[in-house]
Amino acid sequence: MRSAFSWTFRPEEYILLGATSPSIPPRTTKYRRQQSCSWRNFIRVFTLRKVLVSVTLVPVFLFFAIVCQGIPPNYDDIRSFEHRLPQHSLSRHQPQYLRFPGHLWGFGFNNVLQEAILMSYLAYATNVSFVFEDYTWSHLPLPWTIYDFALRPARIPLNALISGPTAGGPMPSAPNAPRAVNAEFYTQVCGGPDSQKHVISSLTAPNDADGDVMIDWWVDQLTSVQEPCIEIDSSAHDVFDRHFFGNPRILSVWESLTKSPMLTDFAWSPLVQAAVSRNFALLQPESAKDLYDAHSRKSLAGLVAVHLRRGDYKRHCPNLAKWGADYMGINQHPSLPDRFDRSPYVNDTDARLSYYLDHCWPSTEQVVERLRNIRKEYPGLKRVYVLSNEWAWSLDDLKNALEEDGWDDLVSSTDIVLDSEQKHVAMAIDMAIAEKAEVFIGNGFSSLSSNVVMLRMAKGMEAESNRFL
Repeated sequence: MRSAFSWTFRPEEYILLGATSPSIPPRTTKYRRQQSCSWRNFIRVFTLRKVLVSVTLVPVFLFFAIVCQGIPPNYDDIRSFEHRLPQHSLSRHQPQYLRFPGHLWGFGFNNVLQEAILMSYLAYATNVSFVFEDYTWSHLPLPWTIYDFALRPARIPLNALISGPTAGGPMPSAPNAPRAVNAEFYTQVCGGPDSQKHVISSLTAPNDADGDVMIDWWVDQLTSVQEPCIEIDSSAHDVFDRHFFGNPRILSVWESLTKSPMLTDFAWSPLVQAAVSRNFALLQPESAKDLYDAHSRKSLAGLVAVHLRRGDYKRHCPNLAKWGADYMGINQHPSLPDRFDRSPYVNDTDARLSYYLDHCWPSTEQVVERLRNIRKEYPGLKRVYVLSNEWAWSLDDLKNALEEDGWDDLVSSTDIVLDSEQKHVAMAIDMAIAEKAEVFIGNGFSSLSSNVVMLRMAKGMEAESNRFL
């Protein structure tokens, strides 16, 4: 069969080069393709069959391009670890369980993390067992989903990202408090036809009140329940929504939250900690113990970590200016030295946008200047770690500029060596490094930066060591 893209010789499409005469010896005839741009020739070449073949091959090529980037891991070993947690035993005394079926999914890890910490704190304050969920990107039945033309796990067990009370870990500071269980065990206990389940709606909750008022209201609702299985119906309103986390109302629960096991016993997962330790040569700790000890308050001396958010923030930052947004609530803590004041630019749209971009989407020159000023306050800083979703080649200009400005080294998220399982929890690895840095410079509008600041302050690191772009 002739190839769909083969060419057929047609004499009328060629012309002879040079005529022969009796006085001139014959020579080989040469042909030259006659150039024609007529629509008839175009149609002749691109027949319907050829177009259909080309269109059919496009999804095939896309499929192979996606699959060739690797099949994500299933984390079966970590799921087995969760399954064997001691509280996942029907022979043990069963406490009351609190589940939030309307929890966030399909959002970034830090949106999910801040919500999970608050929900587990509420369960702790009520003395019930928190039901933790997978970090879920998709509810499709397939184990993977597609993101940025690559496969990613649809669900990741929470213990691949964090350890501690929110993920079912022990609470040494509160040994009698019921430990959290995963959703699978909860379904086993409370999913039967004879299970006694009590549902509380968020409809009448004081959603716009300060954090301590909200927590007290929910505690009052929960302590009056006798059934063993409690679920929160948040279809009317999220229990802790993005407006709550983006508002200083959250600071009213700061003291009690930071003293609770949710933060005092918080730790990154062994998978995350192993990645940090694996990259010790890039991070250059004074002592290996600074990396191995998850609860060590000692920082990575000489290292400043900078959160340089790119990607979707190119659209998000101008929207923040349009909305008149402030820093995340935690990032407005009164002990933090850097403030965001938009009041001088309220009536000047262009000046307001410029002010927001300076702090939300700074240029290379602005980042270099900011780091230079921070180094004047902390003369021991020598190395820079950049947490970023930027492409590696896009950070070359920043690296060159910092070297010219006297910094010894710049390492970024793209330099960290990760295995296939660690690749999909890389955001947590970035945060674990930033948490240990001597100084952290965050993006005040980012939930990642907010969570890093929260964890650093809860661990007892100086508030002044947390700065913003």
